[in-house]
Amino acid sequence: MTLNIGDKVYYRGRGPCLVGAIVHKVVCGASADFCSFTLLDDSGAELLVPLGNSSNLQFRGLIPRDEIPKLLSHLKTRSGLPKDTGKPKNWRQREFAKSKVFSSGSVFDLADLVESLTQSAHVRTLAMDERETLHRARKLLICEIAEVMNESKSTAESRIDSALMPGRNRTGKVPNTIAERRSSSH
Repeated sequence: MTLNIGDKVYYRGRGPCLVGAIVHKVVCGASADFCSFTLLDDSGAELLVPLGNSSNLQFRGLIPRDEIPKLLSHLKTRSGLPKDTGKPKNWRQREFAKSKVFSSGSVFDLADLVESLTQSAHVRTLAMDERETLHRARKLLICEIAEVMNESKSTAESRIDSALMPGRNRTGKVPNTIAERRSSSH
């Protein structure tokens, strides 16, 4: 993948970034070229990524706009289904699985993680690390969808929420009675 100034890419584990200029720096007495990336989340942080071994750069293009409906339907089709029992049992396995998802850079892996933790949150109280993981994964997913669709992050978040909870009405409350279900479907 060729990088051009002004391109938007997804830097694994960090999220969508705007490609900036190539910068020449001296680090520990050695000169090197770096590509500057500006995070497109609300932080606006700048990353300098060494270009020495460009085959190991951990970025990809943003998901194509026409893939967004597929991503959202991926969330819809999985919601409500029971999870497989192959979940990691101890904290080390969970941490390894979580780091694998963030380092893979796959938007569909992030969606799976968001969906799975959101489902778990409806059944039980999430542990603090799970809440943080859900928050981070949602933030990355929201940011990418917002950039691709050229919309606000709150609109992208609404898209995700609608996909994750199709049975909820506009107030976010799950209808309990038949009358409530009928009124929320109108």
